[in-house]
Amino acid sequence: QFTDTFKVLANQILEEKTARFTATNETRLNELLNPFRERLKDFPKALRAYEMLVQDPEARSGWNMANYLTMRKLGYNDHGRVHALLTGAASVAILALLSEAGVRLDTVESGAGELEDAYVVVLLSTMLHDLGNQVHRFGHEAFGVVLALPILNRILDKLYPDPEQRTAIRALILHGIYSHDLSPEPLTIEAGITAVADGTDITTGRGRKAFQLGSIDIHSISALAVDEVRILKGEKVPVEIQVTMNNSAGIFQVEETLTKKVLKSPLRPYVTVVAMTDGARTSASSTGCACTRRRTASSWTKDPTVAFATVGAPKRGF
Repeated sequence: QFTDTFKVLANQILEEKTARFTATNETRLNELLNPFRERLKDFPKALRAYEMLVQDPEARSGWNMANYLTMRKLGYNDHGRVHALLTGAASVAILALLSEAGVRLDTVESGAGELEDAYVVVLLSTMLHDLGNQVHRFGHEAFGVVLALPILNRILDKLYPDPEQRTAIRALILHGIYSHDLSPEPLTIEAGITAVADGTDITTGRGRKAFQLGSIDIHSISALAVDEVRILKGEKVPVEIQVTMNNSAGIFQVEETLTKKVLKSPLRPYVTVVAMTDGARTSASSTGCACTRRRTASSWTKDPTVAFATVGAPKRGF
């Protein structure tokens, strides 16, 4: 009965959204990646790292096989190249806002490098974080560390002639890969960025493929209900992540995927998550705690971390 209910709900969302998302998917990806590349132009090392990574045959094949196992065999959402690109762009956007606000980065604090090197760390750890899924979902964080090593060595050898600095940068990247799923929890700001950036890829485009392949569960249905995610400069904290939903089912993705990663990472004091659906808005404060809600006729009501108000829906973009 629950499966039938889920399927009806998902089909309703899918019928409304699939044609539009199919027609604009590549356009939106390009619209997202173009400013991503532009932002990296100020950081030549990071731009070069990005260009080498997307052309690396081992990385490309690894993304493809990670996607095959997670989507085809397990029925999960996208974990391949597109996910890597989208989360990479999100990570750079988050890092830019944090650095602008003066947040001290562990790349600098540890003596491993400067701001430009932090962009290298965040970009590579985020784009490679799901590489271990090509072996198995179970233990993919540890597999990812092993599989990323030869790729990182090829890239970092060309960027860092000093072996000590190269090793320190690589350590920060591997920590981000290993801790992106919060088990164990990330300890550095850069690793927190990777975890939260991973949590921002929760939109319809990611869930549609899994659903069409036959995966009918709360993860795929909730992803179908999320239209867009925006990463913006916050008013009270450096980063505000806005999520626009077409159906309240999307709240599962917001709470279980995105907000959890904010609350359990070093980014907790610096990020607020805001979700909107049908003119209603909820704010999951990064400084709040786990919460319960009561459903009223027109909205959810709040504990100290969650509130709703009427707002307009924003356009997509980081």
